[in-house]
Amino acid sequence: MNVTNCTTEASVAGRAKTITEKMLISMTLAIITTLTMLLNLAVIMAICTTKKLHQPANYLICSLAVTDLLVAVLVMPLSIMYIVMDSWKLGYFICEVWLSVDMTCCTCSILHLCVIALDRYWAITNAVEYARKRTAKRAGLMILTVWTISIFISMPPLFWRSHRQLSPPPSQCTIQHDHVIYTIYSTLGAFYIPLTLILILYYRIYHAAKSLYQKRGSSRHLSNRSTDSQNSFASCKLTQTFCVSDFSTSDPTTEFEKFHTSIRIPPFDNDLDHPGERQQISSTRERKAARILGLILGAFILSWLPFFIKELIVGLSIYTVSSEVADFFTWLGYVNSLINPLLYTSFNEDFKLAFKKLIRCREHT
Repeated sequence: MNVTNCTTEASVAGRAKTITEKMLISMTLAIITTLTMLLNLAVIMAICTTKKLHQPANYLICSLAVTDLLVAVLVMPLSIMYIVMDSWKLGYFICEVWLSVDMTCCTCSILHLCVIALDRYWAITNAVEYARKRTAKRAGLMILTVWTISIFISMPPLFWRSHRQLSPPPSQCTIQHDHVIYTIYSTLGAFYIPLTLILILYYRIYHAAKSLYQKRGSSRHLSNRSTDSQNSFASCKLTQTFCVSDFSTSDPTTEFEKFHTSIRIPPFDNDLDHPGERQQISSTRERKAARILGLILGAFILSWLPFFIKELIVGLSIYTVSSEVADFFTWLGYVNSLINPLLYTSFNEDFKLAFKKLIRCREHT
């Protein structure tokens, strides 16, 4: 979210970059941009071409990938040009469009993480009832809500930016921090409130998962289910709740009704008669779930927290940062669009198979 590549005119008037520095910066940022494009395109293609991934929860993942792809295509290239050239050369209109698209897409990406967490929370804590509500229409409504909120957060600056003088053409393309109320409103809506909600939801998801693992480890009758029953219940690994893995049967309601009574047990669990062995496996799964959640939350917080702390302290006139620091924090946030497709698909076996299929098709063409 390139709200402030620089905070004041004084902050941008720093030492000019050398040719070598510009080349290194442009190459590094271009690699990040290209990888972001490719990874998000891969996620979109995998979901569109794999029928098994046509699930409401994966539609949220696809929408997140589309949003992150827009960041890579519409926002990052112009940011690279702006950073390398040290000034804005594309005129007032393009500046306005770029800032608006930047704010909207980055906010939308963050809010997508929030609704994905909410979807997972409902799926694991209210499985049977939510299975009936978890439809493509509901996913579409969630996506529409996210985009609407993002537009309302990014739209207000258009009203006071429209009164700028159009000549001479601007040499800088930034949103000045002269509206404290908007700074508080936008940072709360775009990050701090979603962050709080995400932390609460994943905390509750982890404890719900921990409880289910412990029940699965202690309930002997779950381990005595037939192999046929295990095979018919595809992809019901609890850890995949965290990576939006859905059940591959045509009737998700039926599968969710089985969730609390016939969670798939790997074959080696069936022979575990000693309570200590079952407890050890349960603890291993809890640690794995904690690692997955830690990666998701850690990547999100490390990517965006520095930027939004900077936005608050600059917007409240507590401190002024250099353009280099502002650019670094901005791109740290952009990197989240590169990380998202990795984190939200890499733990999911269905996505892995879909990616392998895409690679094989690419090799044959």
